Amino acid sequence: MEIEMKIKGLMLDPISNMPIIILVDNKGERALPIWVGFFEANAIALQMENIPTPRPMTHDLLKNILYGFNAKVKKVVINDLQDNTYYALIFVEVNKKTIVFDSRPSDAIALALRLKTSIYVEEEVINKSKSIEINKDAVDPETLQRWLENLRPEELGKYKM
Repeated sequence: MEIEMKIKGLMLDPISNMPIIILVDNKGERALPIWVGFFEANAIALQMENIPTPRPMTHDLLKNILYGFNAKVKKVVINDLQDNTYYALIFVEVNKKTIVFDSRPSDAIALALRLKTSIYVEEEVINKSKSIEINKDAVDPETLQRWLENLRPEELGKYKM
């Protein structure tokens, strides 16, 4: 089953100093951290903050190509977690046909932000990961920081490119 999630924010892993995307489900019950690279985090942060770039970035180019072919990204799905590496799929509809593309989650999320497309995570991925059970009221930075501080060393630095 796919769970719709939104980006809550970006933070740094205190051990590896790698960026982490924090996804939160729409009910506000669970948060999912995904370790990403600096360039990918930058592409996501620029879009989250609506900061224009002088030239199109890769995800902007992809968005423009999709528009040029009258294609629509229906959704992105983080569909697997293997050996601490997340996997994602991008569902593109063109000429009433859906084509599914393998993707890194960071690229799928960066594209979804630009196209205002829904982001989903397979429930199995959430169950396999070190997701955070959270209070329904909000996910605040202090809660996330406490969660990071309480991780065991082998759970930190999960990032793999």
